[in-house]
Amino acid sequence: MPQGKPLTVPEDGLTTRQRRHRPLLIVHTGEMKGKSTAAFGLALRGWHQGWSIGVFQFVKSAKWKVGEEAAFRALDEVHTETGKGGPVDWNKMGEGWSWARKKGSTEDHAAAALEGWREIARRLDDHTHDLYVLDEFNYPLHWGWIDPNEVVETLRMRPGRQHVVITGRYAPDVLVAAADLVVDMTKVKHPMDAGQKGQRGIEW
Repeated sequence: MPQGKPLTVPEDGLTTRQRRHRPLLIVHTGEMKGKSTAAFGLALRGWHQGWSIGVFQFVKSAKWKVGEEAAFRALDEVHTETGKGGPVDWNKMGEGWSWARKKGSTEDHAAAALEGWREIARRLDDHTHDLYVLDEFNYPLHWGWIDPNEVVETLRMRPGRQHVVITGRYAPDVLVAAADLVVDMTKVKHPMDAGQKGQRGIEW
């Protein structure tokens, strides 16, 4: 895509403006770090445009204090107090959705994940947000807790102009096929290869 221009223009009956404003389904997958980071960078752009941002974290522990959450909650306060940017609704799904799985059975976690997806589906049907960040959502799909085919059909039928970005390893084939933009994060180098653990400001 030189200079941001498409290489071909499809004969789909749409105008350039209509095609430009289609809602996008974006998937960030692969083994390397950076999938969530890229999604939150996209959310920053959306916030600047005045979009309503809905963040749903599926497998990060509710006890983790991540910088992105603090930053986006602050941006929501900026919007409330000044009208700049857009509202941000950050949803941490609780211990039942953590991959640490410290409490509850596998069935409990699966049921909680499914209910979380049902809430997202309700919001999509109501056109609640302009951009949805479904962070680490590929994991419950991969584990069989949520039916990928149901997810794809719900996303395909979502009304209006609602963008959705889904992160996590092991994106199911049906989701990859349905997505408009797919990034596969491939590792070339990582500090952990040299025995270095994650550090403040880089990993959290």
